[in-house]
Amino acid sequence: MATGKNIRTWFEGKWHDGNVPIMNAADHGSWLGGTVFDGARYAFGLAPDLLAHCERVNRSAKALMMEPTHTGQEIADIVWEGIQLYPEDTPLYIRPMYWTIDGGYSAIVPKPDSTGFAVCLEEIPLSPPDATVRLGTTQFRRPVLADNVTNAKAGCLYPNNARMLAEARAKGFDNALVADAMGNVAESATANVFIVKDGVVKTPIPNGTFLSGITRARHIKNLRAAGHEVREEVLSFDDVRAADEVFLSGNMSKVTPVVEFDGTNYQVGPVTREALKLYWDWAKSEG
Repeated sequence: MATGKNIRTWFEGKWHDGNVPIMNAADHGSWLGGTVFDGARYAFGLAPDLLAHCERVNRSAKALMMEPTHTGQEIADIVWEGIQLYPEDTPLYIRPMYWTIDGGYSAIVPKPDSTGFAVCLEEIPLSPPDATVRLGTTQFRRPVLADNVTNAKAGCLYPNNARMLAEARAKGFDNALVADAMGNVAESATANVFIVKDGVVKTPIPNGTFLSGITRARHIKNLRAAGHEVREEVLSFDDVRAADEVFLSGNMSKVTPVVEFDGTNYQVGPVTREALKLYWDWAKSEG
């Protein structure tokens, strides 16, 4: 089942309507998990940081021993071609992706030059302005690079995220705040996390257990340019409980205010609101 609607797929050199089949049963990626993707957004006539997302999917492919078949700019050009197939006010989720086709040594190591590629566009609205999220805890943790490909946006990482979300939902929460291997805060099950305490913005320092997101980096730049002190540091769960504000940073919604973490409640604060405004002001200024 697709997540969105009004889907268009670029595959084998042209755009197709709908959720097009792109993988075969015996493809390496189908049965051994060799898939990567990235997610960008189009809304209000803008596709913020599109090129950065297209370049990251190539880095992800290389992390899974694939040879990318397109440059980041070529992928961005394909995306913009697809965007023109929709009315200008259509909010889109943009997903370029690679997968492994042929196996090499012992069938497990992929052949780097045997790589599939597609771009999928889905109509998915942005979250409403008043959307918030409640976070709970989970027994599941983010892996380290020695255990999994945490330096890639890889499909094989997401069953663990699904376990986190399912556990949090079973406890009555919307999402999970997740620990790294050392027991410190890493991110939520779906997005990076920021806290605000006494006017200082803090976010977990990238330590190889989670992707330091493109939108996360944009928020850090925007907030610093606006005069806020932003620190990347080790954060404990008690730091989150003691925070004045908490918000998630992800590509799907850009900023999602957190109103509860495991019984601790928060207001949607001024820095959280400003982060979202700064983001779209920056996007509009960049065109």
